[in-house]
Amino acid sequence: MQVDWGAYSAPGLHDELMGPGGRPRAAGRALMRHLSALDEQEIGLRQQAAELAIKAMGITFTVYHEQDGSIDRAWPLDIIPRTIARREWQRIEAGLRQRVTALNLFIDDIYHDQRILKEGVVPQDLIASSTNFRPECVGITPPLRCWAHICGTDLVRDKDGTVYVLEDNLRVPSGVSYMLENRQVIKRVFPEMFDSAAILPVDDYPSKLHEMLLALSPRRQQRAEIVVLTPGVYNSAYFEHAYLARQMGCELVEGRDLAVHDDDCVYMHTVRGWTPVDVIYRRIDDDFLDPDVFRADSTLGVRGLMRAWSKGNVALANAPGAGVADDKLIYTYVPDMIRYYLDEDAILPNVPSWRCCEPKQLEYVLAHLDSLVVKTIDGSGGYGMLMGPSASQAERSKFAAALKRTPRGYIAQPVVTLSTVPTFTGSGLEPRHVDLRPFVLSGQQTHVTTGGLTRVAMRRGTLIVNSSQGGGSKDTWVVDTEA
Repeated sequence: MQVDWGAYSAPGLHDELMGPGGRPRAAGRALMRHLSALDEQEIGLRQQAAELAIKAMGITFTVYHEQDGSIDRAWPLDIIPRTIARREWQRIEAGLRQRVTALNLFIDDIYHDQRILKEGVVPQDLIASSTNFRPECVGITPPLRCWAHICGTDLVRDKDGTVYVLEDNLRVPSGVSYMLENRQVIKRVFPEMFDSAAILPVDDYPSKLHEMLLALSPRRQQRAEIVVLTPGVYNSAYFEHAYLARQMGCELVEGRDLAVHDDDCVYMHTVRGWTPVDVIYRRIDDDFLDPDVFRADSTLGVRGLMRAWSKGNVALANAPGAGVADDKLIYTYVPDMIRYYLDEDAILPNVPSWRCCEPKQLEYVLAHLDSLVVKTIDGSGGYGMLMGPSASQAERSKFAAALKRTPRGYIAQPVVTLSTVPTFTGSGLEPRHVDLRPFVLSGQQTHVTTGGLTRVAMRRGTLIVNSSQGGGSKDTWVVDTEA
């Protein structure tokens, strides 16, 4: 039976594929022509083919349960892609470049002159009270004065079509491997689309990442030794760590494989003995990097690593301390940073936000908990937040008490009604909410992925897109509609 696209609708929402009047948007016209030629059974068979390919390719993610421990699951991918016109993407890309440039200038300023604090653009006490500010990094200048080399910025589109920045991920952002693997799977499922439509590629990311890491090496006259530092196989992003190391041709190491010798340089233990390491793409948090400086009980990092980094003998990406800008309260000041450092208005707006540390704003939030989303400033994965409209009175009361107790720990935002994309479900094709995480590489040049990881809320009506809470993913097509 043919899919009845005339019956598909997302009332009151912005659908990424279908525009007003039930007509496909420009970026989705070629896709829509192709889908319209398939019946529902054929689409279902292609969805099954995608799921089988994911299992055969071993694409997994890890979910943690208190009772069952960690569980590896097949990566959830819906085969109906999200489409974006190239002309619109060019504006988004410019906004991401602008934002990451300002964030890197901010981090460097915070660990040096602190001009932005002294001039009152960002309150000094917000940095002093930030758990992600690292006094140990003050005065250190990393290569290229770049701190956040890899950034995953979460974007959402509201029902009026406006694209907002939801948050910045500057410490150890994850998900790029799934973006790349999604594309490989969808190429198998819809090979004919990549012959007939001008879908821009994403597969240059590993080479761009490797190029960026090479540029950080302290040994410029020799071929750099780059390693990917992972916490180990039980980490939720281990698949990605192994994937990126393999794609770049680099060694995947754990802390026990590295050591800092008396010359304050980092070495890797190999069958040939100790080999110098120049660049570490680290996928562990600051707290676990060096037991001499941060958590003394850490077995994941390398003793003496901060000393080697501070002396310029090894490069770390992302740099320790970059998380000072990865704070939902600091996020609210990014448009101010852009004006301060670049003398420009932000191309991509933030979601309107209330700072609960400011008394008048806290008063407003407490009076409107039933209509707001409240987030902890360091939360992730959809945890540690209150969805006011769907929360119980008991849940709102609990959050109200927490807000009064530690207002510095929270921000509030209006509910953004995320845009939708047709998604294959047990009941056929239905609209499901999505967000988007593009990835930005910063070094000698700035590279923005063409599209990014689209995450989709697989359950009807929910806005939670995180895979750890039942969300899925989609391939993201940036389409040149003028080709």
